[in-house]
Amino acid sequence: MAGQIGPEGTRLTELADRAQITKQTASFLIDQLERAGAVERVPDPSDGRARLIRLSARGQEMADYANKIAAQVEQEWAEHLGARRMGHLREALNRLREITDPYA
Repeated sequence: MAGQIGPEGTRLTELADRAQITKQTASFLIDQLERAGAVERVPDPSDGRARLIRLSARGQEMADYANKIAAQVEQEWAEHLGARRMGHLREALNRLREITDPYA
């Protein structure tokens, strides 16, 4: 869920919609991430009643680390498969995204 949080923050209802889960489940998951210090809830400047979920400094460090590892894995796969096959893999994954990601 943390990967869906925008840089300025995202409302809980939007996160729930993106994840296709109930607001209650999203709230539970965000509570867990907040306890772990990965996210924080801040006032929404466009609506005083609403709160935004955004990555904390620790959460951003965690996201940066995860992205670094993903890039290393992708590089390893590219070295093993070669440029042509890696291109085919990317193309196949993008095509599958058309049927699996409702927000693509």
